[in-house]
Amino acid sequence: MNNNNNNNNNKRKRILFSKLFTLSLIIAGVTIALIINTSSNKSNKSPKVTSSVDVDTSAAFASLETNSASAAEKEKEASDLLEYEKNTINVYKKNAAAVVNITNVQLALNRYDLSTVEIPQGAGSGFIWNTDGYIVTNFHVVQGGNHFLISFHQDKKQYKAKVVGYSPRKDIAVLKLDDKPSNLSPITLGISKNLQVGQKVMAIGNPFGLDHTLSTGIVSAIGREIPGFGGVKIEGMIQTDASINPGNSGGPLIDSRGNLIGMNTMIFSKSGTSAGVGFALPVDTINLMVPQLIKHGREIRPGLGISPLEDRIRVSLGIPNGVVIRSVASKKSAAAAAGLKGISRDNFGNYHLGDIILAIDGVNTDTLDDIYSILDNHKVGDVVELTILRGETTKKVKLTLMKLSD
Repeated sequence: MNNNNNNNNNKRKRILFSKLFTLSLIIAGVTIALIINTSSNKSNKSPKVTSSVDVDTSAAFASLETNSASAAEKEKEASDLLEYEKNTINVYKKNAAAVVNITNVQLALNRYDLSTVEIPQGAGSGFIWNTDGYIVTNFHVVQGGNHFLISFHQDKKQYKAKVVGYSPRKDIAVLKLDDKPSNLSPITLGISKNLQVGQKVMAIGNPFGLDHTLSTGIVSAIGREIPGFGGVKIEGMIQTDASINPGNSGGPLIDSRGNLIGMNTMIFSKSGTSAGVGFALPVDTINLMVPQLIKHGREIRPGLGISPLEDRIRVSLGIPNGVVIRSVASKKSAAAAAGLKGISRDNFGNYHLGDIILAIDGVNTDTLDDIYSILDNHKVGDVVELTILRGETTKKVKLTLMKLSD
């Protein structure tokens, strides 16, 4: 009996020891795993030791990379532009400083206290002719003005100017600044005689007071004869579809090289705004006229020394063609020296026709515009041959052109 009890006790002791041993192994394994995991975490959380030199170098390289990326983006943006766009941008940058805004200021009487007040009557455009402060514009922009205020690109100050010369017949006027900016950028003159229909053109001006506005187009036609502001046709006008509106008058028309080829002068439009049919005075005419206006204040041109009868009156009298001489200027005029005769009146009050000019140098002169057109190709002192009708007789007369002025 005692032996059985002892055996059972021994058996229970072995089972308990086995369980304790197994538990010890489990506890030891968990402890080792915790130690390993803690060591690993500490290793991962250890700060990286980096010198100040390493930090600065990294920042410098980062900055260089950013700048390089920015430059590359800008270069890519520029390369994305079409050549047409690049040309337009460059032409504008070249010429914007040469274009001005002109305000026409007129004096008026205050009806309440009879004092004199200055009233802006309109605005137009113009361009700098040279560094002496001369500005070219249309005559109709400055007509009636007492003085003028000039605004330059990116300059908030307004500068006073006065008219020094004008030609209503060609619709050209020249202003001179009373005081001027330290740096003036004159327009670059081009040539208009070689223009081709289809050429790219750009207009810069101040439409509706919006300063230094750029519009683009092409030469739509050349050699147009357009009724001018002075009552006679202006020859050689450039037609363009570049947008020209009120305020553009007097501004430059520029070619793709950035050179002046014309001065924006008028539009054909039922609404008064751009309809794609604008006209510019050719630069060849401007280049011929402006030096005269600066020097003499007026256009110096060759003439016959006559006063012509208006075309409408000639037509109403039933005279089909030719220019009727109303009167001869003076006894010392070219017409008097050639023996030309104007309309006369007898003692009974009856009028008698004198000479009718049918041609000059063989070119028919059916209208007064024809005479202006022919004489524009001559200079003072040239000898021309007139074909005249006196009564029922046709004859030829030599005449030396004399100096005239507007």
